[in-house]
Amino acid sequence: MTQLIKRIHHVAYRCKDALETARWYEKHLGMKLVLSIAEDAVPSTGEADPYMHIFLDAGMGNILAFFELPTRAPMGRDPNTPAWTQHLAMKVESMDVLMATKARLEAEGLEVVGPTDHALFQSIYFFDPNGHRLELAADTSTDKMLEALDKVKWEMLEEWAKTKKAPKHAAWMHDGSYKEMFK
Repeated sequence: MTQLIKRIHHVAYRCKDALETARWYEKHLGMKLVLSIAEDAVPSTGEADPYMHIFLDAGMGNILAFFELPTRAPMGRDPNTPAWTQHLAMKVESMDVLMATKARLEAEGLEVVGPTDHALFQSIYFFDPNGHRLELAADTSTDKMLEALDKVKWEMLEEWAKTKKAPKHAAWMHDGSYKEMFK
């Protein structure tokens, strides 16, 4: 099958307060509010359910959207999924930008974890005012690293499907040996 998807149109999450969310993303991540839509009924279902739907510019045509749903029960998390699992990762230009952003976020009073070395990129993690975990990542990979991973991707996935144990085909990513292997 040929590539069907051109890019992600938008990703939508729920928020507690659309105005607070729009201001927070603009202040902390420089994401501008590009569209606000309010309806009293859901267009796809016709269900009466007033909402505010906001769209934020995440760069290069990527849009991050939120729904405020005032008539619904308060937001919650899936109690069976660890908080570190569900997150939105966004790419930044460089390690310098990543570290400067970490310092700025911390100066604003946000708790930031990292940088965490993932071999292919380094990341910082923090939460937005809605409790969504965000990740900012700066690429640090080389072509050789990406080629090595490409060669074993299906073999790793097939082994995982059978054993549900981490395959060791790319252990270099986590044991630190990549620093010597891919000089």
